[in-house]
Amino acid sequence: MARLPRLTVAGYPHHVIQRGNDRQAIVRSDADRAFLLELLADNARKHQVAFNAYVLMDNHFHLLLTPETVDGVPRMMQAVGRRYVRYFNDLYQRSGTLWEGRYKSTLVQAERYLLACMVYMDLNPVRAGMVMEPGAYPWSSHHHYIGHTPNRRIVPPALYWALGNTPFAREAAYTELVRAGLSAAQQDSITDATLHGWAMGDAGFVADLQRRTPRRTERAKAGRPPSTPRTEG
Repeated sequence: MARLPRLTVAGYPHHVIQRGNDRQAIVRSDADRAFLLELLADNARKHQVAFNAYVLMDNHFHLLLTPETVDGVPRMMQAVGRRYVRYFNDLYQRSGTLWEGRYKSTLVQAERYLLACMVYMDLNPVRAGMVMEPGAYPWSSHHHYIGHTPNRRIVPPALYWALGNTPFAREAAYTELVRAGLSAAQQDSITDATLHGWAMGDAGFVADLQRRTPRRTERAKAGRPPSTPRTEG
């Protein structure tokens, strides 16, 4: 079966995952993490992509991005991928691929899933058993959103601003969202949609999105397609 092109539409949040090949480490030090983060943020600005949220893990990373153009995210990720591999291979005297194929991504209905995606990303180090709570992990946007460490790289989405009328109110509301966490079903839904490239949203959102792109936005329904009536002649 032919591989579908990525689903990318300007103005919508995109949840992106890039993994290391065969689950190998893509960072070996904090210096690597700092270089990768700066590379991501710089190329987001260069390609007109709002850098909404991130988490850098040892063998993969998650991003929440909102592009101004249809090719913003692909161009950004291509530039980051090539430059970081050169950096990593030169530093560690290795050759060959670093990434597990193409990055994975999905479009997100902001009103229903954007904040859930941010919480999902913040809790990734907790699920991986690296820390007991997200505030103990320094390589994510969590510290920015709870007001501990402002980060000039981050562009908060409108829904975050709507959490409160003051910085303290927004930070407290977001902290509570993360503390409440996600159900197993929510986690599975976000993972599945991102890895397979299906839009995350309700039926109306998906239908509207389908009118904006020729690329299929949701998984095909099970069973055979309806047959076309034969015309007698």
